[in-house]
Amino acid sequence: MKKTLFISLLLLLAFSACQRNKRYLVVSKIKSTAKLATTETVINKVIIGQKKKSLFGLVRLGSAEFVAYSQATVKTGIDLNKLKHDDIKIDGNIIELNLPPVEVLDFSYPFSSYVMDTVLSDNDIFNKIDVIDQENYYRMAENDIRQQLKYMGIVEQTKENTRKLLEGLLTNLGYKEVYITFADTNNLIQQVNIKQ
Repeated sequence: MKKTLFISLLLLLAFSACQRNKRYLVVSKIKSTAKLATTETVINKVIIGQKKKSLFGLVRLGSAEFVAYSQATVKTGIDLNKLKHDDIKIDGNIIELNLPPVEVLDFSYPFSSYVMDTVLSDNDIFNKIDVIDQENYYRMAENDIRQQLKYMGIVEQTKENTRKLLEGLLTNLGYKEVYITFADTNNLIQQVNIKQ
């Protein structure tokens, strides 16, 4: 009787240790990717600016127009370092993941991609668009891109890409059923402060 109880207890401990090791393996595999960027989006942006100059607000002296082209690259994904213990539930060969929200992991808007259209841009004799004006238009364009990201379908595409990647990984680890949900993405990216 004591032997049977002792063997049962050992088997229970061994099973429990296997479950903990299996959980540890899953968590370590998932967290090893840290910031998982699953979507890269290239956004072309046309920058348009106009500067009007008047005398005492009554007499219009001149108007200058500015047109340039730029390009932003946005990488989105999931920061898996934000996973909490309760976000991973394992029951045999069934696993449920509640992933952190989609976020922008890298936003690149290099000035080197900025090209002024000399045909469409026009300076007036009394009014010129200077480098400070161009920089301000460039910053406003960057802020506009950041504000529009949530409407571009990037969050949905990132969720789909992340789901496919993790389902493949977890299926290879032996899970038959994989359920993945995401926390709500409230604020995809912070806005840039623009000096007017």
